[in-house]
Amino acid sequence: MTIRVLVADDQALVRAGIRMLIETQPDLEVVAEAADGMAAVSEVTRAGPDVVLMDIRMPRLDGIEAARRIMALGPDSAKVVMLTTFDLDEYVFDALSAGATGFLLKHARPEELLFGIRAAADGHALVAPALTRRLIERFASSRPRAAPELARLTEREREVLIMLIRGRSNAEIARNLFVSESTVKTHVARVFTKLGLRDRAQAVIYGYETGLVTPGGRSATTE
Repeated sequence: MTIRVLVADDQALVRAGIRMLIETQPDLEVVAEAADGMAAVSEVTRAGPDVVLMDIRMPRLDGIEAARRIMALGPDSAKVVMLTTFDLDEYVFDALSAGATGFLLKHARPEELLFGIRAAADGHALVAPALTRRLIERFASSRPRAAPELARLTEREREVLIMLIRGRSNAEIARNLFVSESTVKTHVARVFTKLGLRDRAQAVIYGYETGLVTPGGRSATTE
């Protein structure tokens, strides 16, 4: 399967550089480019990419609002990975909340960018790096909200959600709970359905936003 990529950035040189890198990979293909957020949304509808690499700061429509509109196209719409120049971009939390799968720094190593594209296409959130977790904790810790929908989860589903929020893989969760990976996948799918979550990135945001997991790593079940 070839992963179809849309590159959205207002700088032509950046788009050209990313295209050149992607075209060196047999399993990746750039199917469209966009110079602003409005064009990015239109190209998603026209070209049907699997992954959108989206600059946060663009003219006409910024990347965050563009991501939000892409997510509104439906559950099977493209995964959006935000691109940012600054390590502490104040918009990162809002981008993830808008439905983006994660974010990458523009000066990341080529292999990191390629890994990010493939991870997003596979449905994995780009939340593992410590920098990402710090940003999520920083922004989410000040935005607690009630979450009555958590009552829909079973005790085991809540356990799985907390471990998922902490960045554990399905294999790690399975080992911790002494169950199979397929069982973990079933629990994760049920959690996402019950809470209306799209992917792991949204689950992480949800966990910090609602106080289920607090900055510092403690969960609401242990306090």
